[in-house]
Amino acid sequence: MNMKKKLSIFTALAVFQAFAVGSVSAQSASQDDTASVNTAKVESVEVLKQEQQIAEREVKTGSNNASTNTPSTKGKETETLTGTEVTPKTDIDKSAIDGEESTTNETSTKPVNQEGTPEDVETPATPAQIEQPSIGGNSAVAAGGNLTLYMNSNKMEQDGKTYLAGQPMTVKNGVSYVAIRALVDRVGYGVKYDNKTKETIIISGDNELRFKTNSTVYTVNGESRTMKGPAYQQKNTFMVPLTSITQALNITYKVNQSAKTVVLNLNTKPVASFVISQKEIFAGDKVDYVTSSSSPNGLDILDERWTGRQESFDQAGTYTISYQVQDSNGQWSDPYSMTIQVLSPNLPPVAMFTTDKEQYKMGEKITYIDQSTDDENSIEKTVWENNSLAFFEPGPKTVTLTVTDNHGATNMYSKVITITNETLYSFSDFNLLFTPVGQKFTFNGGEVTSMEKVPYTYRDEPSLLIRSNSPETVNTEGIVYKESSSGQTRFMIHHVNNTGKRVKMYVIATNNNPNPVVFEQQNMGFAGPTPYATVAGKLSIDKWFKSIQTGADQKKEVIQPGESKLILTELNKTPMKEGQVISLYSDAYSDYSLDYNVILVEENKDPFETLPMLPVLDRDGVHNRGTYPNATRIITYDQQVGAKAARLPLGDNASDPNLVGTDPMAYTDASNAGNFGVLYKITLNNVAPRTLISFNPRGGKYSGVALVNNQVVSIAEGNVAVSNSSEQSVLYRTGATGEGVTILFSAAPGSNLPVNLLFTPLPSEK
Repeated sequence: MNMKKKLSIFTALAVFQAFAVGSVSAQSASQDDTASVNTAKVESVEVLKQEQQIAEREVKTGSNNASTNTPSTKGKETETLTGTEVTPKTDIDKSAIDGEESTTNETSTKPVNQEGTPEDVETPATPAQIEQPSIGGNSAVAAGGNLTLYMNSNKMEQDGKTYLAGQPMTVKNGVSYVAIRALVDRVGYGVKYDNKTKETIIISGDNELRFKTNSTVYTVNGESRTMKGPAYQQKNTFMVPLTSITQALNITYKVNQSAKTVVLNLNTKPVASFVISQKEIFAGDKVDYVTSSSSPNGLDILDERWTGRQESFDQAGTYTISYQVQDSNGQWSDPYSMTIQVLSPNLPPVAMFTTDKEQYKMGEKITYIDQSTDDENSIEKTVWENNSLAFFEPGPKTVTLTVTDNHGATNMYSKVITITNETLYSFSDFNLLFTPVGQKFTFNGGEVTSMEKVPYTYRDEPSLLIRSNSPETVNTEGIVYKESSSGQTRFMIHHVNNTGKRVKMYVIATNNNPNPVVFEQQNMGFAGPTPYATVAGKLSIDKWFKSIQTGADQKKEVIQPGESKLILTELNKTPMKEGQVISLYSDAYSDYSLDYNVILVEENKDPFETLPMLPVLDRDGVHNRGTYPNATRIITYDQQVGAKAARLPLGDNASDPNLVGTDPMAYTDASNAGNFGVLYKITLNNVAPRTLISFNPRGGKYSGVALVNNQVVSIAEGNVAVSNSSEQSVLYRTGATGEGVTILFSAAPGSNLPVNLLFTPLPSEK
């Protein structure tokens, strides 16, 4: 058979194969290392006709330029048969990614136009794979690496291999086009053709893209979108704008101006991860692994494998565990590794205590010595049962100590001590002598009213109190207080959120002067949000006194004429949930008058924009609000106290009259019942030797603090309140000689007034 006849037969076979098989999938041209590829199932012959590359030619390994494998003497005829153009001859003034202009020659992370495209890119000496027809299954599964497209070239690179598309990436009317089959095969998506609608369909996991020839409209999961240029056929290759696919499938890419490349960031591998639910892992304990996996293409995860996993580790030490998953395309994820430290098994703590004696008289002080231990020195909780400082009935008494370490392990120890029939101190005398400072004891509260009152006098220091406490329970957004002040000012703010929403409270200071105003925050006591009013009140006073001691919360800022600023910003740091309480005490100073608005609004609203529309809220008729001058009360008493039982009443509106002021929003006078917000500075210059100074509530439950000789003392310790008038909390005891004592006190919000300071002579010690 002559050469011409052989060639005609070869030509006919090539054309037949091209129309019978369809669009291309990547196949290695390297004779030594042919890449295995999956093939794409084409559901209609029409798609083959639409997208068929008449043929593609193979680039020889080791060649500097793309060339065919057909004899060079038949190059022209072979080129006609294959229709391959390695370096397209197109007149392009600029390289573009959907018409966006380039502003830099550096690598970009978004589409840009490339001004002054160079001549066609030369194919490097890399083994190339030709996009060949594929039949059955999905498109060839991409290896998972980034895909590099070369501008004005049909060369593509992925995972160190070179592929040739049916047509070059080209620019048409300022829009960059790519051969859809070549791109889809490299990305690893499915492709098919709908005969009825004449649409080419790309499938990526749950996403479906549909394109029509000569149309700028395509659909993504049924939603129509507009491309910057129409899809079209070029030499039987279906071309679409690159960004129609990248945007629809969230593929990020970089444009490298100097290299004239577009690099698509492809991640087709599934992703695996896991966590271990335990914060600490101990040898012998079961390990709880919680896995997570996903596929970028929405494929099912079918398999998993572990390295180093154990259900429990017998020995302490360092272990590395790796986890991988496999998707339905057979592709494994990169290993997800975690290094864990397995600790030696936790030993529970050992509870132990001793007493200074084994046998005690009634009313004799018992000293308990805690000797509990833990292997990590991490005992976090200690609970005593029946560890009274003294017992007042004879017989055996069982005392129990339970300790808990930082891992939750517990241990308990009990000891029996014996109480004899002898009496050392009575119940009353013992409490006066030995109840620790900051703790409370019970007594006959009816005796207090018969005690002599300390005949003190007082003077006031200038300080304007702004008391925002009514409505205490706020049911709607609004202005809870507004006032103007200059000089020394004290803020007391105490409110409950009952709006049914998450809200914030703000204090807005506005300068309506022609001059700048310097605002100085001198101290701060803020507590909340919390559901417990007494807790918030006590903690705010506690922080306020500590701030007075340290000066740590001082701030200064300038407010310009006409400017509004947020002040006392601790108040608005955390939103208040329904039913939560906030409490704030703070002293401040301004050199000129400022207008203050205390507001409550929904947490996401801008306080400055919302303020002009807010209503002024009415008082609740129960709690107090007002502006009160002279809110610092100085009590200095030089006569001796403590030689006999006596009391010093505070907040009773008799010995200690209420401050009188105004409610500026209701345009009425106001009386500061209980004198909340008043700071009492009490100086007792002559307290008798062996005197107990204690705190006794007379109006109901009280929980707060006092500053005694510059030491913060709880009333009473922990979350314990002094519940009624038959309880007193120890503030101070003088020694064998008389001394001066200073006490700073302010009524805690959420508690009840009046109160008494009691001065009681101590009984003799035995």
